[in-house]
Amino acid sequence: MTGIATFINVGERTNVTGSAKFKKLIMEGDYATALDVARQQVENGAQIIDVNMDEGLLDSEQAMTTFLNLIASEPDISRVPVMLDSSKFEVIEAGLKCVQGRSVVNSISLKEGEEAFLEQARTIRRYGAAVVVMAFDENGQAETAQHKYEICRRSYDLLVEKAKFDPWDIIFDPNIFAVATGIEEHNDYANAFFEAIKLIKADMPDTHISGGLSNVSFSFRGNNPVREAMHSCFLYHAIPLGMDMAIVNAGQITVYDDIPDELRERVEDVLLNRRDDATERLLEIADKYRGSGEAAKKEDPKWREQAVEKRLEHALVHGITDYVVDDTEECRQRAEKPLDVIEGPLMDGMNVVGDLFGEGKMFLPQVVKSARVMKAAVAHLLPYMEEEKKKSGDTSAKGKVLMATVKGDVHDIGKNIVGVVLQCNNYDVVDMGVMVPTEDIIAKAKEEKADIIGLSGLITPSLDRMVDVASEMKRQNLDLPLLIGGATTSKKHTALKVAPEYDHGVIHVDDASKAVGVVSRLLSKKMRTEYLEEIRADQEKLREGAAGQNERVKTPIAEARANRFDGGWDEYVPPSPQVPGLTVVDDMSVAEIAEYIDWTPFFNTWEMKGVYPAILNDPTKGPTARELFDNAQKMLDRIIAEEWFKPRGVAAIWPANSDGDDILVWEDESREKLRARMPQLRQQGQKSKGKPSMCLADFIAPKGTPDWIGGFAVTAGEEVHTRADAYKAAGEDYDSILVQSLGDRIAEAFAEALHARVRRSLWAFAPDEGLDNEALIKEKYRGIRPAAGYPACPDHTEKRTLFDLLDAPTNTGLTLTESCAMWPAAAVSGLYFAHPDAAYFGVGRIGPDQVADYAARKGMEIEEIETWLAPNLGYKPDRGAAAKSA
Repeated sequence: MTGIATFINVGERTNVTGSAKFKKLIMEGDYATALDVARQQVENGAQIIDVNMDEGLLDSEQAMTTFLNLIASEPDISRVPVMLDSSKFEVIEAGLKCVQGRSVVNSISLKEGEEAFLEQARTIRRYGAAVVVMAFDENGQAETAQHKYEICRRSYDLLVEKAKFDPWDIIFDPNIFAVATGIEEHNDYANAFFEAIKLIKADMPDTHISGGLSNVSFSFRGNNPVREAMHSCFLYHAIPLGMDMAIVNAGQITVYDDIPDELRERVEDVLLNRRDDATERLLEIADKYRGSGEAAKKEDPKWREQAVEKRLEHALVHGITDYVVDDTEECRQRAEKPLDVIEGPLMDGMNVVGDLFGEGKMFLPQVVKSARVMKAAVAHLLPYMEEEKKKSGDTSAKGKVLMATVKGDVHDIGKNIVGVVLQCNNYDVVDMGVMVPTEDIIAKAKEEKADIIGLSGLITPSLDRMVDVASEMKRQNLDLPLLIGGATTSKKHTALKVAPEYDHGVIHVDDASKAVGVVSRLLSKKMRTEYLEEIRADQEKLREGAAGQNERVKTPIAEARANRFDGGWDEYVPPSPQVPGLTVVDDMSVAEIAEYIDWTPFFNTWEMKGVYPAILNDPTKGPTARELFDNAQKMLDRIIAEEWFKPRGVAAIWPANSDGDDILVWEDESREKLRARMPQLRQQGQKSKGKPSMCLADFIAPKGTPDWIGGFAVTAGEEVHTRADAYKAAGEDYDSILVQSLGDRIAEAFAEALHARVRRSLWAFAPDEGLDNEALIKEKYRGIRPAAGYPACPDHTEKRTLFDLLDAPTNTGLTLTESCAMWPAAAVSGLYFAHPDAAYFGVGRIGPDQVADYAARKGMEIEEIETWLAPNLGYKPDRGAAAKSA
């Protein structure tokens, strides 16, 4: 059964036929603002963005190509796939030629017959895209469930047998039509869609189901609260049946339980066609909700009058600690033993919390507060439980999960969050912290008799450490499941690299909301075997799909270098710095730095997707977001007033030139003695005409023209960890995570503030810059500050050269682990480029010819450099080809 956690939102606002705002921007040629529409969709939770340029007065092919090429240069947008949407196949093919990564085509159908259908399908498959198939044949769009199914089955047979599509690359759209139109024949349209899902999924289980969600509520256009309620109710019924995705405005979905009872009942009467007068009854109340958006249920002020079990449930759901000790004691006095209080009312309450969180009806900050209530209750019961344990030896935990951030990595906010969520659901969590060697993890798992091991990591070298742990678990004959999580991990890497090393289950967990479900299935005797078989089958599909990745067309490195970015060096004069050399920065206070904080990533850390400040007024997330933000402001005030942190940084500007794909850093302005050589990587992907194959070295003038490069490293200080550890030791997980997330934001803000100082005074190539924080967040300034390990410079080992040049350990206290993670973890480092056309980009996939050449320029063995590059670039080592290239 498809669950809400795996449901995909397809952002609909980058569509000229569905968004008047987006259409206006495209028609006026304002692509920069149009990109903001796409960015907002991603930030609001869209996992795919639907791009449509079908407008009679528009050159649709050119508009599609221009917009997709711009998206490719925006990392925060291009991280999600694109759905190419057009009724004109030539527009779709134009998009396929320039889109990066895998895409989805929306759509093809049988309306023009099988020959045209197969021709289009084969073209799409040649580009490696998935395809949306409309339930539309030569006789028109299907309206009944049976007709929808029959068209989809016919399309499936053609796609799989003749076009050689994999079933999982097929997405059916069985047509969502408007209901409540006043036409009787339309009353059962939603039911027909629901029934079609069941028929399609039963017969073709590996395919996917999608639909244009806004169609169902078309009769109520202009009344957003009613439309959003209809969308929410539609998904509530469609997702459990097998609907995998929907095209929808990702920022406008109402939480099902937050819809007023009256409105929800009448909407469902319409969708499910439960009454002959359903349309009339919904129309009766529609104006009552127009413009109000009232969806939040009011808290019952009389909750203290409920039975004690319900009071505990209410306290846990709402994070209220005021009465928890008294209520827990009342339950204990009634219970036969204190353990019954935990296994009874407290766990009943936490089960409600877990269900609401898993369904997306509660958010992470609320869950962490629930954990605080649970801990207070358990702390009260602990002395009584110890007495009972002495008598019985019993324990209340469902199972034990050992968690660790792997050796070389220092990041653990995500791991801490998962640990809190698991503890909320009564699992015993043993957290080994950060930088944990493989042998220590396995020894501790044996000592603790753990049921599951969970590994976390943020930087790409951690992926290899996870492979090492899996291999060692197999060597030592362990049989407990292994969970993989962290920012750089993925289902694909887990399937290709980690799972083959271990035979007893390797599962990728991409967010905290899924952790409880995964762990509960793994610890269930009834569910574990079947669940692991499902995981293995999915991973085998991923391995089969990746088998030919190195055969994808890449530009030979010589051709890519010939297509380098032209810096205009005959006319452009690089600016000389006002303050060359090193500048130690110890005079920036947290108060000054805080003005540069970008709050949107802060909410993302707490798994609340949305753009600040809009998220504070979000109809669903707003109350939680405002409370979290208020708590963050109060803690930030204390950080400033009590000087909790001691930020330290260093910046430098050195004479530099480029030499091919290398950056040369000189000892002084004579440019005679080389101080450091910094090899860079170049894009090898296919490029549309006129678009260069980028490399960071291109932004520095070649030898003969004096140029400069900058570098920096900043940290919020080791005090961030000290405070977080102290809170955690005191059982205050909420405050521990809060201070860590603020520490990360302060480090990022420090980097932003220092970059501004460099642009305005140290390098002074923009002395009159007067950008506000919003403009800084949108990177409206001149120049870039790329970091090693990120898309433009994916090799983490370049930090070693940078840290040597900056003498970072002496000047900031920052050090590098063996995996090139920075310690303390609340830190940022990178390079400064001043060229006015310098822009961020992703290197993307590279070939063995460049890998071999890069290894030689770095003075490293090919096998060694592959361990650093493969995870970041999707590069599959081919030792024979690389050796031949060398």
